[in-house]
Amino acid sequence: MDFVHVAAGAFAMGSDDGHPSERPVHVVWLDAFLIALRPLTNADYAAYLESTGAPPPAFWGKPGFSHPRQPVVGLSWPEAVAAAAWAGARLPTEAEWEKAARGGLDGARYPWGDDKPAARFGRLPEVGATPVNPLGLTDLSGVCHEWCADWFDDAYYAHSPERDPRGPATGTRRASRGGAWRHADPWSPVGHRSSLPPHLRYSDYGVRLARDV
Repeated sequence: MDFVHVAAGAFAMGSDDGHPSERPVHVVWLDAFLIALRPLTNADYAAYLESTGAPPPAFWGKPGFSHPRQPVVGLSWPEAVAAAAWAGARLPTEAEWEKAARGGLDGARYPWGDDKPAARFGRLPEVGATPVNPLGLTDLSGVCHEWCADWFDDAYYAHSPERDPRGPATGTRRASRGGAWRHADPWSPVGHRSSLPPHLRYSDYGVRLARDV
């Protein structure tokens, strides 16, 4: 899997025209990190299953979800964490995900700019199906939600640390990012926040790996 280096620095996180949980827009400084250019695929996950003997995730091998180049979905948060650790990686924080997804286009509505694609997929696509952002990342919207490391809090942005925020200490839902193929409008703005109880396994939940530098 290919990773891209995201340089240390500040960016404007959040959105003034989205859900209240995305407000206020606030400046965050992050240390440098690495993030995968694409989500973890079925081919990647098959290697993990073969190596560890872990049970397969929900939807594994089912029609519409079994192509080797499709993102692996149906992962609970603990399953995503375990697969990332096996790969020598981890889940990105919400702030890392958003900084990487923006790719330097602060203020743009989508990872690739302000224009929404004309059509939706209607099914889980193979990786590489969306426009790329300036860092070369793809599948950041319109494909699947991607688990993040943080617990989720609607009001977190009001008191988020200015440097390397990692979410609240506790919670009942884990944060996720990225619009998903099965939504009526899958093209989620880059600042959009979502969340799910960590034990659930949905057909539009996958994972993108991150690493420390």
